[in-house]
Amino acid sequence: MRILSLVLLLAVAACFTGGRSGPLVIAEPREDVLVDSAMLMADIGALAADSMKGRATGTEGNAMARRYILSAFQRSGVQPFGNSFERPFTFTSRRDSTEVSGVNVVGWVAGETSDKVILVTAHYDHVGVRNGESYNGADDNASGSAALLAMIQHFAYAMPHHTIVFAALDAEEMGLQGARAFVNDPPFDLAAISVVVNMDMLSRSESGELYVAGTSHYPQLAQYVDSVAALTSIKLTKGHDTPNPTPRDDWTNQSDHGAFHAKGIPFLYFGVEDHPGYHKPTDDVSDITPGFYIRAASAVIMAVEVLDRNLARL
Repeated sequence: MRILSLVLLLAVAACFTGGRSGPLVIAEPREDVLVDSAMLMADIGALAADSMKGRATGTEGNAMARRYILSAFQRSGVQPFGNSFERPFTFTSRRDSTEVSGVNVVGWVAGETSDKVILVTAHYDHVGVRNGESYNGADDNASGSAALLAMIQHFAYAMPHHTIVFAALDAEEMGLQGARAFVNDPPFDLAAISVVVNMDMLSRSESGELYVAGTSHYPQLAQYVDSVAALTSIKLTKGHDTPNPTPRDDWTNQSDHGAFHAKGIPFLYFGVEDHPGYHKPTDDVSDITPGFYIRAASAVIMAVEVLDRNLARL
């Protein structure tokens, strides 16, 4: 039996605090304090270590990564749905029709008001070992997973206005299976989600450019992205979701946000362009761009802060 539903808890909070409206509220430019850079680098290093053997769903390396993430959730003070952060699921492999087991890790931080929810996601799986070589997936997507942990740490100690749900999703590389499992068996009412913020590949960019997809589908989100672009020191560019793009350039369904978009839930997807290490054994921590990565993780936290302060407007 589940604990009192999230929506009911939020409705109770709303009775005491009321909603927010009015002009756009923009976060202050605080890149230097939004992220514990040493912890961020330690987390990406741990998740992309050789010992994780590429974190392929259903392998011991994947389980090791999940235990690492689970421990961070438990230390942070975020709350589980029910008695566990872990939400197991099964699916049929499209490659060989075998049944595969995956596990999402999900927790939440209570907000001050309203029944609106921000869902923040990042997949922690990768493609494993191929031909004896470990595909460590530092950028794809140890970077997003480590940034998720940084965001949890930030909001666990700086109470948001609205509840934020954090989901480390499994089996993205096998067809967004963790995200599909989430929407098919959600731990709370999907109607409570105002926006999904998905992080997939944040750490490797020589040009200093981070893309944000989603605003072509959900133009009401563009002003929030623009406000963050004015604050961050990296180049934050809207795109990869424009009408009639080539399949390679359309990121609408290229990561976990696609499963939520299929349900009509607005999303913002943060990620870098493909690079020479994409889905190669060379996607290692030694090849990421640390300064850019720290600023990129900070920019996504800024975006969540801006959304949180203006969610009543959506």
